[in-house]
Amino acid sequence: MVGKQGRVTGKIGPGLVGEVMVAVRGGVEAFYAHPTVPDEEIAAGSIVVVVEYFPPRTVYVARAFV
Repeated sequence: MVGKQGRVTGKIGPGLVGEVMVAVRGGVEAFYAHPTVPDEEIAAGSIVVVVEYFPPRTVYVARAFV
């Protein structure tokens, strides 16, 4: 999971639990997402990189610069 890119489908920010879609196991799955930088807000539609993964469905993400 760490290092995979995903697309934000629910806003990520302080005090919010966002959602990202990540390609895994031959499909695309939804994960609860938190920002790696505590004060950062990431809008829906943004591309992110998974920095930490906590099974079964939680990831910490950072904005991807593509």
